[in-house]
Amino acid sequence: MQDRNMDKALEIFSALITGDEISARNKDTASLYDEYSNNAEVYDIVYSMCKKMNLMLYEYKNTIYVSPGDNNRVFGYSNEELKRIIGVRLNRELYLCYFVIYSVMTRFYSDTSNPTFTEYVKCDDIVNAVDSMLADTLKSINLLNLDEIEDNSFQAISATWEDLPLVISEEGMSRASRGSKTGFVKMVFNFMEKQSLLVENEGRYYPSQRMRALIENYYEENKGRLYEIMKGVSEDAAY
Repeated sequence: MQDRNMDKALEIFSALITGDEISARNKDTASLYDEYSNNAEVYDIVYSMCKKMNLMLYEYKNTIYVSPGDNNRVFGYSNEELKRIIGVRLNRELYLCYFVIYSVMTRFYSDTSNPTFTEYVKCDDIVNAVDSMLADTLKSINLLNLDEIEDNSFQAISATWEDLPLVISEEGMSRASRGSKTGFVKMVFNFMEKQSLLVENEGRYYPSQRMRALIENYYEENKGRLYEIMKGVSEDAAY
């Protein structure tokens, strides 16, 4: 192993874990992207370090990204940390946040065989999407072969959502809060903005390149149980 290749790999890894963009389009990091793409030893070292650190390594449109793997306590967040960062207090509220995030994802990308081309979403789009997806889930719940924990979780998420008014007041329509459906969605949007996943412009929320990379790789590699359940819901609703 050449010392130079190790140094370049460490430089790339360091940039990735501190949130820098390594892209062929970025003049400051184009040379690092070239090393990653065209130097097999550098690529292998970066990949190995990410794997050992439980980081998922993604490449999307000539840009490299990393995302924490499951239960990554160093680079990821615990549930308690997420609750504090987003601004919720209860586990069922956090699970509702996850559901809202999933609803945002499906607006931009359904699956690899059926990509969508939505340019942006607005708050009321996601409020309506969550309304519809939870209603379909509850109607289909007896057909989904859920275990008791999953059943109870969806019931709790739905109850938490349905207990919220659409808005608290006209004055509070633009405010992020736990007190209304609109405020709750805005609170999740704020979190996603801070994570460089969404970009807001006059009430319209556009997916960042990082968001698109994570979404596409999610559907390719890590669909998970929620995807399986919601796919079952959509197939049942189609009939």
